[in-house]
Order: sequence, then C-alpha cells, then structure tokens
Amino acid sequence: MDTEFAEVAGHDVTTITCLCGNTVSNEGLIQANSEGIPIHAGDPPVPAGLAAWPEDEDLYTLCPSCGRVYRDSIIEETGTAPVAFKVDVAAGPIAEAIRLHWELSS
Repeated sequence: MDTEFAEVAGHDVTTITCLCGNTVSNEGLIQANSEGIPIHAGDPPVPAGLAAWPEDEDLYTLCPSCGRVYRDSIIEETGTAPVAFKVDVAAGPIAEAIRLHWELSS
C-alpha cells in the first residue's frame, strides 16, 4: 500500500489539512496517543475513555472525520504528514473518546 500524505505548512502540526479535507478549524483535528485515542490535556484526573498525556510526549493527530492518524514528530522533523495508521471513528472506544473530547471541549 502506498503511503498517503496530508498537506502541512512548514513543520507545524496545527496546519494539517487531512486527505478528507478536515482541518483544525473545520471539524477539528484532535491530539491523540499512539493508539489513536484522544488524549486529555487538562488537569488530572483523566476522564474515563480518554488517554492520559503520553509521558514520552509521543503525540499523534487524529482526524475525527475519517480516522486517519498522523504522527506529530514526523511532521515536526520532516515537514511532511504521512498517515501513520487509521482507526474506526464510527464505533467503539475511539468514537466514544471523540464524543467525550468534544463534550468536554464545549
């Protein structure tokens, strides 16, 4: 399978335009862990369903629209945004974590 790449300006993860067209300011891209689970960036305790901020700060960016996940360190190092992996955003724990993320963010 060929690697897919999103558009990104410079080496800035906040400028990703996902292959589906989603952006930070559109449907909102979400910081996630290495499993694609949205992380809780606030004070402890971490709400059930969200992941804790990774101690190694190995961050990813999740597109909640299509499930593509991008590795932030690759973007910051190379200025490219290859898709690291995909997750199911329609059902299961990832879908529930996305819902919880938006609920806590509003």
